[in-house]
Amino acid sequence: MSVKAVFFDLGGVIVRTEYQAPRQRLAERLGMEYEDLVGIVFDSESARRATVGEVTAAEHWAMVMKRLKRPASELQTIRDEFFAGDIVDLELLGIIRSLRGNYKTGLISNAWDDLRGFIVRERFDDAFDKMIISAEVGAAKPSARIYQVALEQLEVSPNEAVFVDDFLENVEACEKVGMKGIHFKSPETALRQLEAVL
Repeated sequence: MSVKAVFFDLGGVIVRTEYQAPRQRLAERLGMEYEDLVGIVFDSESARRATVGEVTAAEHWAMVMKRLKRPASELQTIRDEFFAGDIVDLELLGIIRSLRGNYKTGLISNAWDDLRGFIVRERFDDAFDKMIISAEVGAAKPSARIYQVALEQLEVSPNEAVFVDDFLENVEACEKVGMKGIHFKSPETALRQLEAVL
């Protein structure tokens, strides 16, 4: 097969929580377990609904604050602390940019409606031809629908596309659609596998 498009996941691939300490400190300050805090932000019902665009990120965060029993005035501080250990992998972005010209590049991310703004602010929207964000398209991985939208947007057939994701179920789901999947464990191994496919 000749590959024409390469898609990447965002969270856990391009943006990774490299430092647990800020989130751990926040959990301690709020008098709760790290896992419970992460659960409220990422795995709650409002998080699920925000991921498919049924509620906005702002509405989801308002629910988070309610569940944490903290006033809305603390929202920005809590958000900033929660994400303080996240890093944007600039080296990986450089490699994605270098693929452009020879390949179409895309993002497929399960994310809320504020992700596009974040990517534009961090100035790496130029790495992608298209950004497929679950809240904007109303479908989330591992649903086949989000992969179909991604393929349509980059105008490629499944066997012409590769997708890199850190969740095995999402990799398996893209392969069911007919794409080639790469399970991201570290940038080095993922890029080696990608090179082998390209």
